[in-house]
Amino acid sequence: MTDLHPVRRALISVSDKTGLVDLARELADMGVQLLSTGGSAGLLREAGLEVTDVAEVTGFPEMMDGRVKTLHPKVHGGLLALRDNESHVAAMEDHGIEGIDLLIVNLYPFEETVAKGADYDTCIENIDIGGPAMIRAAAKNHAFVTTVVDVGDYGLLIDELKVNEGRTSLAFRKRLAQIAYARTGAYDAAVSTWMAAAIGEPAPRRRVFAGTLAQTLRYGENPHQTAAFYTDGTARPGVSTAEQHQGKELSYNNINDTDAAFELVSEFLPANGPACAIIKHANPCGVARGGTLREAYMRAFDCDRTSAFGGIIALNRPLDGETAEEIAQIFTEVVIAPGADDAAKRVFSRKKNLRLLTTDGLADPATATLTLRQVSGGLLVQDKDNGRIDMDDLRVVTTRRPSEKEMADLLFAWTVAKHVKSNAIVYARDGKTVGIGAGQMSRVDSSTIAAHKAQRMADELGLAETPAKGSVVASDAFFPFPDGLLAAAEAGATAVIQPGGSMRDDEVIRAADDAGLAMVLTGMRHFRH
Repeated sequence: MTDLHPVRRALISVSDKTGLVDLARELADMGVQLLSTGGSAGLLREAGLEVTDVAEVTGFPEMMDGRVKTLHPKVHGGLLALRDNESHVAAMEDHGIEGIDLLIVNLYPFEETVAKGADYDTCIENIDIGGPAMIRAAAKNHAFVTTVVDVGDYGLLIDELKVNEGRTSLAFRKRLAQIAYARTGAYDAAVSTWMAAAIGEPAPRRRVFAGTLAQTLRYGENPHQTAAFYTDGTARPGVSTAEQHQGKELSYNNINDTDAAFELVSEFLPANGPACAIIKHANPCGVARGGTLREAYMRAFDCDRTSAFGGIIALNRPLDGETAEEIAQIFTEVVIAPGADDAAKRVFSRKKNLRLLTTDGLADPATATLTLRQVSGGLLVQDKDNGRIDMDDLRVVTTRRPSEKEMADLLFAWTVAKHVKSNAIVYARDGKTVGIGAGQMSRVDSSTIAAHKAQRMADELGLAETPAKGSVVASDAFFPFPDGLLAAAEAGATAVIQPGGSMRDDEVIRAADDAGLAMVLTGMRHFRH
């Protein structure tokens, strides 16, 4: 392969015209001949640049509403010809094909069209055909052709040409070829994913996922692991779309935990009052409602002060100065909220290592999205757990019915349990968690750990008794035996919410009645692994 190759002739066909005129002017000043199509050619002419229409080169006009304009041998021959192959050169001469040394293309805005909720036919018309074909051709022939598909690479292109006196290096062309193939791959992935949903295909034979690099990370979960963060192009409020106001760059673990925190707090609508979730290692260590945002934070913090140190805090309302003052009392990694006022930002400015993120909204828990997990040799793909229940979904199975207060706490505890690693047990009272048991192999152990945390909370706060007394308990899956239920009763819980469905449900219900517990079944499980 030739290392430095001159750029004498460029083909420009872009949907996004950002920076186009400045780029073309730089190229023209270097003596590069410009070929272009449609709107791109018109814009360049308006700027006073000399442009040759592709239709003049091919001898065919654009036709079929622009569907056919670059699919022609004089275009693809110019992109694909090997300049050092005698038969290729002879074919070019025989058929009047001139080489194209630089291709600048960005594609029809298919992803944006889908995101706007356009109808099926409109989405189909925004599938680019000629663009990907040219990109693939040029990228394949990177020995001689430079391919630019991102507006962000215009400056790099000009710098490369200036350094090398109108030529590009092989290393540069290889790098841009990889970027080009990634772009067409992501584009095709977007089309196939949209079409699968449009035709109601839940498990297509082949599934492709794509992302755009948001940042390279210092390391992964541990310092010996390399990592990067990619976004998927959705506009869902959260860590991927948030604005970072201060603090050092987010780490792999920060991003993972912040996402978990924000997804949990988004379950609590702002209209129903302030709420706060504190996350540590992807598990909630305290969740609470409050009359004010400050109160919600303090109540969540008091659930497990030890674990909250160095945690992630998510709020369902914009952060205010008073709440920020309380949060600033201990070391916190990240605070994420729909917004933050100037007073809060001033408070946090004194904490240089604290990251403050704002999202301009909450994530909709009901949105249908996919989750992915890699296993050896494949991917597990499923719908996001957006299952929710309300009062009408509950079935009381014990002699004693829950009181109105217990029912409110049961629904609160159930909402939190959905976001706790299985096996999950959550004790709650008065709109706050008082003990959380997460990620245990035994549900009894989760019950015991949650009760232990409640007692530790009592000891730290100087309470006369454990706050588990008079609490309710939520279990993310059924109790296979009465032992886990009885452990909760011994801790002081008075009411239970669980999915039901065990072969021993009748035995568990009898145990609840004997213990004087009220119990409701949801019929819905929330395993989280």
